[in-house]
Amino acid sequence: MAIKPGLGRKTGSKNPPILSHEFVIQNHADIISCITMIFVVGLMDETTSPFASAFISLNHNVTGEIPTRENPLGKPFTYMAGIKDYCTVFFYTLTCIIMHAVLQEFVLDKISKKLHLSKFKLGMLNESGQLIAFYLLAFFWGANVVLNEGYFFKLSLLWDDFPNHSMTFLHKFFFVILMAYYLHMLPELYFQKVKKEDQQPKIIHSISGFSVICLAYTLNFQRVALVLLTLHYLGEIVAHAFQLISVFDRNEKYTKFSIINSAVFVFVRFATLVLGVLTLYYGIANTDFKVRAFLALVGLMVLQGYLFFSFITEQLRIKRESKREANKLASQVKKSKAAKEKAKRKKESDLPEADQPPRPVKPKVK
Repeated sequence: MAIKPGLGRKTGSKNPPILSHEFVIQNHADIISCITMIFVVGLMDETTSPFASAFISLNHNVTGEIPTRENPLGKPFTYMAGIKDYCTVFFYTLTCIIMHAVLQEFVLDKISKKLHLSKFKLGMLNESGQLIAFYLLAFFWGANVVLNEGYFFKLSLLWDDFPNHSMTFLHKFFFVILMAYYLHMLPELYFQKVKKEDQQPKIIHSISGFSVICLAYTLNFQRVALVLLTLHYLGEIVAHAFQLISVFDRNEKYTKFSIINSAVFVFVRFATLVLGVLTLYYGIANTDFKVRAFLALVGLMVLQGYLFFSFITEQLRIKRESKREANKLASQVKKSKAAKEKAKRKKESDLPEADQPPRPVKPKVK
């Protein structure tokens, strides 16, 4: 019996052999869904429930009570960072792979089929489409936590009582999902059949994103990291929105608005440096954790400098390519005009002498 196409699988004329590379790639979302269901089913049995809950639910609760009849509201749960969190990150990495396949098959593939894009623009659509969905979720999630926790209205909360910073459920779950998303990018290189020459920037993006968030989370910089990441994702949303516009804008009508992307990028980098210096240098550095604060500040400044350098390099590259395209177009227009003039002169020379246009008479020099 032939295997029916599943989630993340493109139909073809032949079914690949079971457990072959092609079979795993085409059915990876279905396979991973079955693995995640094993953990979910494990919650239903008393013997396996503690093991399964370590992967599915948040761990390291420090305060909070389950609502009871005497206290129906209970107390809000707060959490700290701990080693068990990486079990949770593993489970939600599998979930991110499934959601990636859902978005790819039911949204991006349907759009690309209607637009008939080139291979280059198809790659831009798939990459920016996936990333902008993640960045939108992360930005609104982070902004919601920032407003609920009051960090926007009272900046001193970012460094008060450091490093004993506990997190609410949404605050901690925010970091778990971010780390899981950056980790899921690595197996996606295999599932999406990314070429070797295109893998390096994606691997760097995945490892650097996971490492920065993991360090901030482990070293108890969760509050300032939450605010800075929310700002960072605002800039990424605008950048990838303009990249998507370039995919759909075949006549390049909206390229003049790209200055908005530059303005948002500069604003985000400036605000990040100001908040970083204010929190790490003037806030946490005045406590007993000066070395940790200075190292974090240096790392933050190096990262912002690298992002500035990459942005300027990219803008210069785009400017050079635009100038090259303009010169190429001008050269083609010039050659076209010369060819037309040559054809016109040839046509006139083929006419009888009486029908030829009069030649200009040169004035005699006395």
